Amino acid sequence: MATYALPRALVTLALAGTIAATAATPVTAAPRAVSHRSAHSATQDALDAITRAGTPGALARVDRANDVWHGTSGVADLRTGRARLPQDQFRAGSLTKPFVATVLLQLAAEPEYGLSIDDTVDKWLPGVVRGNGNDGRLITLRQLLQHTSGLYDYIKDDGFRAKFTGMEFFAHRYDGATPSELVRIGLAHRPLFAPGAGWSYSNTNYILAGLVVESVTGNTYATEVERRIITPLGLRGTTFPGTSPSVPGPHGQHYSTLYEDGPGTRVHDVTDFNPSVSGASGEIISTARDLNVFMRSLVRGRLLPPAQQKEMFAGRDIGDGRSYGLGLRSQTLKACGVKVWGHSSEIPGSLTRTAATADGQHVITLNRNSDWGDHALEQAAVEAEFCGPRHH
Repeated sequence: MATYALPRALVTLALAGTIAATAATPVTAAPRAVSHRSAHSATQDALDAITRAGTPGALARVDRANDVWHGTSGVADLRTGRARLPQDQFRAGSLTKPFVATVLLQLAAEPEYGLSIDDTVDKWLPGVVRGNGNDGRLITLRQLLQHTSGLYDYIKDDGFRAKFTGMEFFAHRYDGATPSELVRIGLAHRPLFAPGAGWSYSNTNYILAGLVVESVTGNTYATEVERRIITPLGLRGTTFPGTSPSVPGPHGQHYSTLYEDGPGTRVHDVTDFNPSVSGASGEIISTARDLNVFMRSLVRGRLLPPAQQKEMFAGRDIGDGRSYGLGLRSQTLKACGVKVWGHSSEIPGSLTRTAATADGQHVITLNRNSDWGDHALEQAAVEAEFCGPRHH
């Protein structure tokens, strides 16, 4: 679940009467895990700015040649004051998408499966996409992966938002949903445009992409991602939890305002919930280290043959110096002109951003354990890392 508008920059920190702090008095930053301070001081300052603005805790990891840097700010747990740790696992939401896109492209490179990314959705999911002007016979797999299908984003459905991101969350946090149910929510709405005629980010696309992986291989997308990516790359902190509501391993709490707004807005602990409501569009749990390893391997061409690599990185212009390939977004940073590839995510209680240079020599993942705040602060951290004095 990754594309909500978040209007708040600051909120009052209060959780069901038990967690109390104010935006005017931000959580005191815990001791930082910082090395190479002079090389990454601007990035650390950007993390501190995130927590000063009201996020309980933020962390980042940078991988460069002969240089690994960890930065943390704030706390992982408002009750105990435990610091964020470099090895913390967190819900990484739409970072699921480049994993799923990579698997589909791998399948397209393996002749025994008979799959092309220009196949129609209907070839692999006959009759699934129908109704209200939606027609899987006219939509290709490429259009799913690049968000040019025109399909409505099920997460924007008012009923879905109320149950899983609004104040009904606590009554429904363990309900979950099947992929078919999520697709039906999206198809209850008319398409935004004819296939290929525009661009609009839609999580419905990747729920369908996950179903295509299952149709082609006979295995779930999670099984294929684990077999093809997680195990070969040694991503020990990365899991697809399915319907399990908990975050395994060391982790901070995940905090949300559940889309309340205004004075006295409360923060709620939303760490536990059934992530099947995100499925192939956003259920992944990972670590900053694992996401850096994955993104570096991906941009360096270690996961795809050259033809599929070229397809993945052929971006569609989406404005403001940004483009969207197949499961990956690129951005030319305004501060210095450096182009980075990666993805961002928003899921209840967690915001994540991963960005890498095209040669994979410089990669950052940052996470904050909240789902509100000014996204310019995350952008500032990326700009600080890639455009600091050392990198001009």
